[in-house]
Amino acid sequence: MEQLSQLVDTISLSMGAAWASGVNLYATILALGIMGATGNMTLPPDLQILTNPLVIGAAGLMFVIEFVADKIPGVDTGWDAIHTFIRIPAGAMLAAGAVGDVNTAVSLSAAILGGSIAAGTHAAKAGTRVMINASPEPFTNWAASLTEDVAVIGGIWLALHNPLLFLVLLICFIILMIWLLPKLWQAIKSVFRTIGRLFGRKEPEPPLDGNSVGNVQEGTDGNIHVDKQS
Repeated sequence: MEQLSQLVDTISLSMGAAWASGVNLYATILALGIMGATGNMTLPPDLQILTNPLVIGAAGLMFVIEFVADKIPGVDTGWDAIHTFIRIPAGAMLAAGAVGDVNTAVSLSAAILGGSIAAGTHAAKAGTRVMINASPEPFTNWAASLTEDVAVIGGIWLALHNPLLFLVLLICFIILMIWLLPKLWQAIKSVFRTIGRLFGRKEPEPPLDGNSVGNVQEGTDGNIHVDKQS
């Protein structure tokens, strides 16, 4: 029974770190580092580096920068685009580090699952922000950003203190994400098509031929007739 409990704790920490990384990587590292450094949790050996003051300081600085950037419409989308190449591999590394040095197969499996979860949460966050930014008012953007910050800290806490509940909620989140992401993608394409129509240049229609201009009229028989004028 104790071994099963330890397994659930390990999986919860591993997948919890990956999930949170896809939303806010720096808040995740900062939370884990502070809790490990203050003795509120015992990090696995491969994650002990997070308790280093330099790592905590760097994560804290980047968290402050992201806290500001994430609340500026447009800037947040650019920030998310850049962090596509940071959050996902970092989530995979944190997931692999959380399981410890058991064996290569387990570490690789954790990295694959963690990277996939981080990619999903990152895509959901970035896609939702694109939709929110279609609105001119900034308050929805601020509310979404603050909610994400609270969710990351709360999710890490829940993964550590009630791992079974966290895993149940994570499964529900994954199911919701599978249903939501295709709809978000369609909505995003619709937004960009609308933007393209607004800023696209309408080309003038060419004449019917090179030497004449025609008046197009609809006849009583329902057919289109062209009266050419020299």
